[in-house]
Amino acid sequence: MKTLIIGVGGITNGGKSTLAKSLHDRVPNSCVIAQDSYFKEDSEVPEDDNGFKQYDTLDALHMDKMMTDVISWQRDPESFLKQQGQNLQCQSDEKKVFVLIVEGFLIFNHRPLNELFNRRYFMEIPYEVCKIRRRSRVYTPPDPPGYFNGYVWPMYLKNRQEMDSMTSGIVCLDGLKTKEELLATVCKEVNQEIEKLKCEETV
Repeated sequence: MKTLIIGVGGITNGGKSTLAKSLHDRVPNSCVIAQDSYFKEDSEVPEDDNGFKQYDTLDALHMDKMMTDVISWQRDPESFLKQQGQNLQCQSDEKKVFVLIVEGFLIFNHRPLNELFNRRYFMEIPYEVCKIRRRSRVYTPPDPPGYFNGYVWPMYLKNRQEMDSMTSGIVCLDGLKTKEELLATVCKEVNQEIEKLKCEETV
């Protein structure tokens, strides 16, 4: 049995979740862990000097719980999938490759998590497109007036700079491409990695 961990990061509303879900649908014995599932309660998230909730920081997330789930998958991916109610593809043990897809906007900024990835992808879209997409989505709690320009975009630039300074080997993807194009690109590379792992088993 072999394992592969794929990181799908990127800007808010860049298409991370769509790509991760589509990849999961195409790759056997895979599952998704989404960083958005680990946000702290609104009351636990502090405000900055402008009164904006500081959601775009690692401190706004239960990263300890997220790491616990990732490590649980690493130890026994088969049991982890069964707990998620997912069916396993029937293969002999020596040919099984389990794939974890970790998706989120700060997954490459958390060093312990970042060190686990075998492949890293980062979704990019321009400022104007990001702003329009963000405006069209409904958040709980909703974005207050001026939140995008006053907090979301500046924090994206700050987090991106931090990520670039501490992480290498990231493949940047154009979020303006169709989801089919993006999936084809990533799926091809992931399948190549899976085949490499299967070949290692037979050597």
